[in-house]
Amino acid sequence: MDSTGDRIVAAATAEFSQYGIAGARVERIAKAARTSKERVYAYFRSKEELYRHVATQALGAIAEATRLDPADLPGYAGRVRDYFVSHPERYRLMQWGLLELAPDQGLPIQYKIDQLRQAQEAGQLDPSWNPYDVLLFVNQLAVSGGTREGIVAAVERLFPATRNPR
Repeated sequence: MDSTGDRIVAAATAEFSQYGIAGARVERIAKAARTSKERVYAYFRSKEELYRHVATQALGAIAEATRLDPADLPGYAGRVRDYFVSHPERYRLMQWGLLELAPDQGLPIQYKIDQLRQAQEAGQLDPSWNPYDVLLFVNQLAVSGGTREGIVAAVERLFPATRNPR
């Protein structure tokens, strides 16, 4: 993306983090990006498309920083907790999407569900759990506001790694 596009994305990230999708204003994004509202729409057809772009970029950064390891869900939960404590604006950005987008318009998480399913098939994780539920519960515990130690202990109890792979 060129410098105008980069400025739009940076301004939109700040705007969506603070105001959510419904509360964000393209006029404020354009002003902060030192461009026009028309230019914003030339890059992104709608405010929702711009949000999805920003959120997908943020999700990539979060995934890289927290590295889902299905064989070590407690460690993953601790990393997610630490990441969002250090980056509360990214937490807000993700939460706005959960609150304001329809479930079928959400962000891509299927690859994580697939990782968990593969770990179940390999005997590294209890196969009686739905992989989506595992991801949901671990992430919810990670952002619960509890201490790192408490979060890690809770995830260890809920999802102990199977020590004897098939």
